Amino acid sequence: MMPMAETDTLLPIERIASQIYLIRDQKVMLDSDLAALYGVMTGRLNEQVKRNQRRFPEDFAFRLTREEFGALMSQNAISNRGRGGRRKPPWAFTEQGVAMLSSVLRSDRAADVNVAIMRTFVRLRQVLASNEKLARKVAQHDRQIEALFEHVKTLLTSPDPPKKPLIGFVRPGDD
Repeated sequence: MMPMAETDTLLPIERIASQIYLIRDQKVMLDSDLAALYGVMTGRLNEQVKRNQRRFPEDFAFRLTREEFGALMSQNAISNRGRGGRRKPPWAFTEQGVAMLSSVLRSDRAADVNVAIMRTFVRLRQVLASNEKLARKVAQHDRQIEALFEHVKTLLTSPDPPKKPLIGFVRPGDD
């Protein structure tokens, strides 16, 4: 088994995170990216998925639609057809699907890569959670600042306050 430091050097979180896409409101990785990380051919990875279909229900893995595939191609996530690229839309694997892949690929590299990918998903959740907390704090401060501005605006637009009666000794003409 590879020590944590070696795994992190082999597959930096940034590299893995750049291969996680948001499709159908789910964070997923594409079969070709996973195959490259695992060191296997994409066809071999997909073959194992087909042989173990029960392990990959729709919420673990799904094939992209032609529209989703086209959108990814236009973003240069996938090579163009005619240049040796794909002819079928790729499979997208959710975090649970990625975890299941290591069990069907059964290699030390698959286990090590899987650990690095799981750490990346966890790190992304932590970053998103901290950003949500920050967004809530900013929104709260925005509401407070807005209330302050409204109060100042009210003070600036209100008529002069009535004069208060003077307290103490008052000479005629001091009012």
